[in-house]
Amino acid sequence: MKMTLTELELVGAALRKNRMAVHCVQTKEEVAPLVEKLLKKGDTVAVGGSVTLSETGVLDLLQNGNYHFLDRYATGLTAEQENEVLRQSLLADTYLCSSNAVTRNGELYNVDGRANRVAALAFGPKSVIVVVGCNKIVDDLKEAVHRVKTIAAPRNAKRLKCQTYCAANGVCKAVDSENMTDGCASPARICADFLISGMQRVPDRIQVILVGESLGF
Repeated sequence: MKMTLTELELVGAALRKNRMAVHCVQTKEEVAPLVEKLLKKGDTVAVGGSVTLSETGVLDLLQNGNYHFLDRYATGLTAEQENEVLRQSLLADTYLCSSNAVTRNGELYNVDGRANRVAALAFGPKSVIVVVGCNKIVDDLKEAVHRVKTIAAPRNAKRLKCQTYCAANGVCKAVDSENMTDGCASPARICADFLISGMQRVPDRIQVILVGESLGF
């Protein structure tokens, strides 16, 4: 799937109305250089779990030594140490992540298992940079919910080896439910906390990079 810059800008205009900053690029190769321009050397930076950040080279950028990177992926971390990194991430200068869906109405829709990403999106870090491939652009929140239940959650649960209904069957158990929070009862469930980001109180705190290529899940 691909989108032109003109198509991306239509979505960007809706996000800007909700007081988010928007940058539109055509290819994934443009993302890391853009992120580098948005960061300052020495910044404390952190990330949410994201295939997109890996695919675009952003993780490599953050690990180059120019930043104080709160690296949740560092070799040898115990579960307790990783949780501490996630807590410290809420005080980062900049937090980087992707989004499960972006609506043409200018909303970000995200669902988490541990809530570290949705927490950072909502409050904490001074700045949040959200990198989103055009495959995650949807018409409205109803389609965003459906996308998570049929694409994002099943694929991420399988990638993370979670023992859930969606990982085994490729779709959420409650895919036909009208209630967005319905799902399986597995303790490994990655759909626990739900966040819709609309009009922002702090202008441009959230910066969205829209990419004209498919990225992540």
